[in-house]
Amino acid sequence: MSFSDTFSRPLRDVRISVTDRCNFRCRYCMPAEVFGENYAFLPKPDILSLEEIAKLARVFCDLGVEKIRLTGGEPLLRRGLTDLVSMLADIPGDRDLAMTTNGTILARYAKKLKAAGLQRVTISLDALDPEIFAHMNGVGATPERVIEGIGAALEYGLGVKINSVIQKGVNEDQVLPLAEFAREHGVTLRFIEFMDTGNTNGWKLDQMVPYTEMVQSLHQHFPLEPLEPMHVGETARRFRYKDFPDQEIGFITSVSRPFCADCNRIRLSADGSLYTCLFASKGHDIKTALRDGASAEELADIIRGIWTVRDDRYSELRSEIGGTQIKPEMSYIGG
Repeated sequence: MSFSDTFSRPLRDVRISVTDRCNFRCRYCMPAEVFGENYAFLPKPDILSLEEIAKLARVFCDLGVEKIRLTGGEPLLRRGLTDLVSMLADIPGDRDLAMTTNGTILARYAKKLKAAGLQRVTISLDALDPEIFAHMNGVGATPERVIEGIGAALEYGLGVKINSVIQKGVNEDQVLPLAEFAREHGVTLRFIEFMDTGNTNGWKLDQMVPYTEMVQSLHQHFPLEPLEPMHVGETARRFRYKDFPDQEIGFITSVSRPFCADCNRIRLSADGSLYTCLFASKGHDIKTALRDGASAEELADIIRGIWTVRDDRYSELRSEIGGTQIKPEMSYIGG
């Protein structure tokens, strides 16, 4: 039976964080001065097992979820990830199974992930300039290994998207080079407005580059025309190149043009809490019921109960709230 939240938004998309650890320290997500050597990451017993994740995923699918995305932290740091992908791919039904990754070790796993049933990867690449990229990832890494990961994903038949967070004064001069790179490699690119995720990235509105500025800048080099949404709940404003109509580019506009009205996503943290918004002030524990032996039907009732009272629309209320709401770190619940 279908069900919706208080704004008539159905549940169709689940983002599953498989680890809170990452090998990058991107300033907009896990700044090194906060997530340093002594940072207390989740202890192993607190993290959901692969089997527990798969059981919950099956319940979500029975409730009508059409998209499963694996996130982190960096999901490829989770031991047994390909086994989890196989478990998720074996769930009956036709749905999208994807993963978000920084791509640095993707080349090592792309073939196995494809064979296990993964369909798509979204790869974070915020700059092609080595100095800018090294500054943004916080560990001095260069883009070459990410580019190698993109190549491996394409070679083994995974669908590929690139995500780029654009921050004023940091990497706005990378918009054109990234667009040229995506066009050359035939992959979809998504520019993301710098958002106030978590509580540690020092977000300020004047550091955000509105998507309209990026569109205007790109249009001078590659004329763009807007595309209609493909489905309800789509997060990106999509365009295609007039000179290259089969290639598209998109903009995730959470700050300047919020898309709360159609949001159909729920997030499962690595330690078994459900978050009904990327900016939610608190999660809902489902791990306890899971480990206490709750049946699939009982777990479904818990999820349904959480969703039907959902009233989140943080991005629409951002200016009223003033960014003061305590939010989970993005590394904890994924993007």
